[in-house]
Amino acid sequence: MRLYLASTSPARLSVLRGAGIEPICYSPDVDEDAAVAAREAELGRALSAPELTEYLGRLKAEDVVRRHGAEIDGLVLGGDSMFLLDGEILGKPHLPEVALERSKQHRGRTGVLHSGHWLIDHSGGEVRGAAGGVDTATVTLAADLSDEELSSYVATGEPLELAGGFAIDGLAGAFIERIEGAPSCVIGLSLPELRRLVVSLGHTYPSLWNRPGL
Repeated sequence: MRLYLASTSPARLSVLRGAGIEPICYSPDVDEDAAVAAREAELGRALSAPELTEYLGRLKAEDVVRRHGAEIDGLVLGGDSMFLLDGEILGKPHLPEVALERSKQHRGRTGVLHSGHWLIDHSGGEVRGAAGGVDTATVTLAADLSDEELSSYVATGEPLELAGGFAIDGLAGAFIERIEGAPSCVIGLSLPELRRLVVSLGHTYPSLWNRPGL
């Protein structure tokens, strides 16, 4: 079974490749702000962080199927991640000064990472089913991190385009003291959740393994 990834995230691609899965990647085209505003207006309330991640994952997967369905024979995965500290959603910092301030806020404390997924079964060239789910992990940064260490990390540019402003599989790996939950969830794609969704759609997870040599 071939997996199609509705994302161009290097981190998600790396997780899948490390798990023996070489997906075909498509870049979704979704106006996230407009879509979320419309959904919240429809519901008459704000979406929670877990709801947001699953909903955005769904929009991305559905967009790829809508625009590229003729080329797809397999499972289409969309995803999104959000990091919260004290209940506040901390998105991608983009700016160095924002990244530094957030890393100082997170120092010695535990944040929550929600990773939402939406999987569409498009085997045989038609939609046969879909399923979504959210996995959650907590991340604690070391309390003894110095301002110099944090400034040096921000200066590399790595955290600027990462939810929460850190990457456990990158330069900040030594700064993370504890993780509770699936490590892959923190990177942005929960492999345990992917397996659950694949099974729920009637397929076997090992059928996704397609790395040469397996």
